[in-house]
Amino acid sequence: MSEKNREGKRTARERLAEEREKQKSAEKRRRLLIVGASVVCVLGLAAVIGVVAANSGKDDDSSDSAGPVVAPSGANGEDSLAIPVGKESAKSTLTVWEDFRCPACKAFETAYRPTIHELTESGELKVEYHLATIIDGNMGGTGSRNAANAAACAQDAGKFTAYHDVLFENQPTETDDAYAKNSKLLELAAKVDGLDTSTFRTCVEKGTHNSWVQKSAAAFRNGGFSGTPTVLFNGTNIYADQTMTPAKLKQQVQEAAKG
Repeated sequence: MSEKNREGKRTARERLAEEREKQKSAEKRRRLLIVGASVVCVLGLAAVIGVVAANSGKDDDSSDSAGPVVAPSGANGEDSLAIPVGKESAKSTLTVWEDFRCPACKAFETAYRPTIHELTESGELKVEYHLATIIDGNMGGTGSRNAANAAACAQDAGKFTAYHDVLFENQPTETDDAYAKNSKLLELAAKVDGLDTSTFRTCVEKGTHNSWVQKSAAAFRNGGFSGTPTVLFNGTNIYADQTMTPAKLKQQVQEAAKG
């Protein structure tokens, strides 16, 4: 074989080896970006996936919402910062930290919501929702805070779950601070039967729970969490299990219910 042919084959082998390494790297990145059917919002992957609501210590703490801390009706837990959904007697608890502007939170909700609803309605699971404002800090604006306040107002009306779902279903793009506009939040309230009342409108427009939302955001920062959504099942971060899926979560909840 001529030196030229040998060199050509060697170069081809090198190119093939390089391509295989690229494919391995791409596959590794793909596995890291997928948890069950959802996208995980992780601090270290911000530059890669573009939907991360990373905790960079820049949560919105604007002073324009200073005022008394008014917790929504039924809020519980430390400092009354958790909005409970489901029966108190449930043997399993899912703790969820979310930001209504966070794309990865929407991805989590899209994948897990049907299972979570099924389990809370059956009395096997209770969920404690905590609201964060990371995107306001990272992208600017007040949409995270205002949407969280509106969700707290919906809790006062006994409509939190339905309105929570509507907010994620209609979530604007991450760079669009549409939820900063009360008119948008009130428009979406009309999608929830019985929510669009004068009491709810006043609560939203006055920012009744703004200081409570800020206190919740501070608790998130001080909790050492890396990003939203942060989801704990009976105290354990379920994203530590890279094989977690809605079906697996349901199995674990049902096993706990059998006790």
